Amino acid sequence: MTLLAAAALLVPSSARATQVTCEDVRVPVTAGLLPATMYGRLCTPHGAGTVQVLIPGGTYNGSYWDIAYTPETRSFRLAMNDAGYATLAIDRLGTGQSSKPLSALLTATVQANAVHQVIQTLRPRFSKVIVGGHSIGAAMAMIEAGFHHDVDGVLVTDMTHRMNYITVVPVLAQMIPAPLDPQLGGRGLDAGYLTTAPGTRYTSFHAPGPDVPGAIAFDESTKDVFATTEAIDTIALTTVVIPASAQINVPVLLVVGSGDSHFCGLPLGSDCSSAEALRQSESPYFAPAAQLRTYLLDGYGHSINYAPNAPDFHQAVKDWLQTLG
Repeated sequence: MTLLAAAALLVPSSARATQVTCEDVRVPVTAGLLPATMYGRLCTPHGAGTVQVLIPGGTYNGSYWDIAYTPETRSFRLAMNDAGYATLAIDRLGTGQSSKPLSALLTATVQANAVHQVIQTLRPRFSKVIVGGHSIGAAMAMIEAGFHHDVDGVLVTDMTHRMNYITVVPVLAQMIPAPLDPQLGGRGLDAGYLTTAPGTRYTSFHAPGPDVPGAIAFDESTKDVFATTEAIDTIALTTVVIPASAQINVPVLLVVGSGDSHFCGLPLGSDCSSAEALRQSESPYFAPAAQLRTYLLDGYGHSINYAPNAPDFHQAVKDWLQTLG
């Protein structure tokens, strides 16, 4: 498939001499058997040989990876571009500028297969491809890597193999159908697409981190949707995610916020008392070839790119990428 560039812009990287070319790309994919288009924003520093394909989580789109509120702190895209790595932040099918099929057609596996098709268009251009994801997007990254074996590394953020259903179920229960949402109701989406009710994102995704009004306002203003069927093969971890992660044969970095009550906290969640405890908790789900590394971002909840100390997380990713050569 051909990578289609809709627009290109040459912009200087913040506080660096490196120049970064950012372009809108639209890749023809299939959603099941139906044709669709997946949108992404590709930003490439001059001479970059490695690209990170970044999948957002549920009710997020690609803007999660390039937060415009204090981007020097919260933009993962900017941090990686400044370090010389290209990034492709995509909109999952059903979100942002990607195609919006009937929600019932979308599962985490369908999304992962679409990402696989995107990755194939990047291989001629980049020598290394890393797939990364946030939350449900991390599940999709593991499914893609485990079943297609076409990447050089996997970045898993804000997800573990032990979900704390005591906190996750109430968050899901307060979601509302997208057609009923004042902000997203005009998109023409069917009722199988869900989003967060107005004013609930801090408690759902950021607590116990600080409630920074500008950051939470940006999160609310850029919120998106997820299809209920996307959660089926994610929440039921044993059906798809665990078999996929066990087949990953490239290095994996797993990062969560130490305060992420959706995935941390025994007995239901993972042991997030330290990075090593997290590694031991997650190691049984990966093959030795994954060379699993873990990192805990201190003091934040589920959406760690929004944390005031997000640069610590970004640095951990850069350090890990250095080990991949």
